Amino acid sequence: MAASPGSPMPSATRTQVTVLWIAILGSFVAFLDGSIVTVALPAIERDLGGGVALQQWVVDAYLITLGALILVAGSLSDLFGRLRVLTIGLVGFGATSLAIALAPTGPFLIGARLLQGVAGALLVPSSLALIMSTFRGPAQAKAIGTWTGATTGAFVAGPVLGGLLTDYASWRWAFAINVLPIAVTLALIARLDILDVRRESAKVDYAGALLCAVGLGGAVYALVEQPHLGWSDARIVATGLGGLAALAAFVVRQARIPDPMLPLGLFRARNFAWGNLTTWFAYGALALNGFIVSVYLQQGAGLSATAAGLSELPITVLMILFSSRVGTLGARFGPRIFMTAGPAIMGVGSFMLVAISEDFDYWTQALPGIVVFGVGLTLMVAPLTSAILGAIEPERSGIASAVNNAVARIAGLVAVALIGTIVAGTLDLDGFHRATVVTGVFMLVAGAISWAGIRNDAFAQDDDARA
Repeated sequence: MAASPGSPMPSATRTQVTVLWIAILGSFVAFLDGSIVTVALPAIERDLGGGVALQQWVVDAYLITLGALILVAGSLSDLFGRLRVLTIGLVGFGATSLAIALAPTGPFLIGARLLQGVAGALLVPSSLALIMSTFRGPAQAKAIGTWTGATTGAFVAGPVLGGLLTDYASWRWAFAINVLPIAVTLALIARLDILDVRRESAKVDYAGALLCAVGLGGAVYALVEQPHLGWSDARIVATGLGGLAALAAFVVRQARIPDPMLPLGLFRARNFAWGNLTTWFAYGALALNGFIVSVYLQQGAGLSATAAGLSELPITVLMILFSSRVGTLGARFGPRIFMTAGPAIMGVGSFMLVAISEDFDYWTQALPGIVVFGVGLTLMVAPLTSAILGAIEPERSGIASAVNNAVARIAGLVAVALIGTIVAGTLDLDGFHRATVVTGVFMLVAGAISWAGIRNDAFAQDDDARA
């Protein structure tokens, strides 16, 4: 009997164990990089200048191309094979990580982050599609739970690792460190002896990808720069309206072309549609929370980068210990209650962070809310992923996972772009409190959406059909 990470599947074959490790490590760097950067932002700003706007762009440049191209990556994964696309993404991610680590200026770093997002877009859909095509039935649900726990744990653990590297080496090592898991993943792929899964009829909508990227870029530029330039500035008006027009054209194109990269028909599946709406609010709030906590605890509360990163360690511990178990329970009892209670509990945790004051004390003001937030996150993530992908037939798992991940990344992109408006241009204590309240409201909305829209019977029927 083969052993597996955290013993997620006692009866798993050696090939399945290897595939699970590849899927986890292949996605690990993308999730890790999405959060490791937040705790390094103050150090980046001190080194390269640029203020809050640079900090927002360091995060959002990556998310623009990641969110826009992750849909194309789903089609590429279906057309050329999960393993091939994953390999290309890993090599590209490693190269751009090194470029970021060597960045001499803010604009160079932002440009490298844009390219890193392109590579990152190739990783997550291919990794999750590997699981969907290798596992079936209850084993699939548990594998998804293990993958979700590990990758979301990477997202949450990023600030801890980023803080240690920033304080004891340099913020540049927060990016260079990516080459280690990438090298291990490439070695595992080289040893894997299975046929790559392809869908010969798949097509790639490059024009749609361009419209999506231009639309997101224009809209995000307007949101990030508006606090500095004002809504009446010609650049804000032009980029904002141009971005919205491009996004509208993108949706129209997806409805008309025969093989779209965003198949709108997927949203006819109830749990897929409502699950992605939950994802929009929950993951937007998660990105907002990660940014404001990491930055404020350093610039406002005076913690070191390491201490700021360690402040959210309880979330990581909860994710590692219980995500796989929650994935199993979600498969048994259905996702609705978990997807409702999880975001609601996270919202309560966010509201509790209002207790943070000028006379900062981590143990009494921050830790209780962080622990409550972690409990809610652990309850939500695995059932959410299973509900969304369980609503779609396995042969379309690549594009389904790509759509869900695009929704999550674009939600985070918009949330971070709105930070300047939410905090009124300055992340002081009042701005931090406003942002925590907004985060909590978003989480409560996500929970209400799940309760109203998610159905356990639809999940069970789809799961039975796949088995």
